[in-house]
Amino acid sequence: MMQAFDANLKGGVFTLESVDWRDVHSLAEKLSEKATMSGGHRPMDILHIATAQHLRLKRFLTLDDNQRKLAEAEGLSVPL
Repeated sequence: MMQAFDANLKGGVFTLESVDWRDVHSLAEKLSEKATMSGGHRPMDILHIATAQHLRLKRFLTLDDNQRKLAEAEGLSVPL
């Protein structure tokens, strides 16, 4: 599996991005305050969406229905 991942990384299928973790955590705190009580979102789901926001991504892939709802509420397109 790691060999396949490395091959995909070298082939440009995946990219590694650096993030400013202070900004990601700040975004996650705001998102948590806004959505956790009403939506029951888990901390890692919020952190993933905050990271996507930090990276200014437009699409977000998830198979988790609750995470999808939060991502869409935050303006991310969830194609699956």
